[in-house]
Amino acid sequence: MRTPDPDPEGGDDDLSRFSELPADANNPAWLSEFELAEARRRLPMLYVEAIPVRADGSGLVTELGILLRSTPLGEMTRTIVSGRVRYGETVRDALFRHIENDLGPMAFPLLPLQPLPFTVAEYFPLPGVSAYHDDRQHAVSLAFVVPVTGTCEPRQDALEITWFSPEEAASDAVSAEMEGGRGTLIRMALANLGLLR
Repeated sequence: MRTPDPDPEGGDDDLSRFSELPADANNPAWLSEFELAEARRRLPMLYVEAIPVRADGSGLVTELGILLRSTPLGEMTRTIVSGRVRYGETVRDALFRHIENDLGPMAFPLLPLQPLPFTVAEYFPLPGVSAYHDDRQHAVSLAFVVPVTGTCEPRQDALEITWFSPEEAASDAVSAEMEGGRGTLIRMALANLGLLR
């Protein structure tokens, strides 16, 4: 994080009211933490979510990758690759960016030219409105199953990626560890793949 440089004319920079800004703060589509919080209070946010999978030679999914993260309160929770779509960014580019951010540049996702989600999940700040919950916001998420062929090394705030068999991923034990109702999303992905028993 960096603080913006002062205006060369000697006046204050327009962004000076925000104490810390990321390196891409000069991007006009970038929102400060304050602006993002305000937007989240007023608008649904668009997300993409990806469930990384490994398949055998015949294309049958053999493993699903689920991330392990630590919450700000120090609790361990499981989740999937997820993130916002930026202004002017295609869904495909957003998927690729978040997969690389969470799984590393050597994950090698196999993304079609026109990816189609297996479902649309709606996250609400109030529990019980849908199967999905996010305290921060109302979010609409396009969910994808994405085969990866390379080496996945978790980055950002992910501690590790665990590869589960379809049976393990569908279990109540894994579902109980998933944040925001994403266990339901895992089961929907397995059903879409014809692997839910």
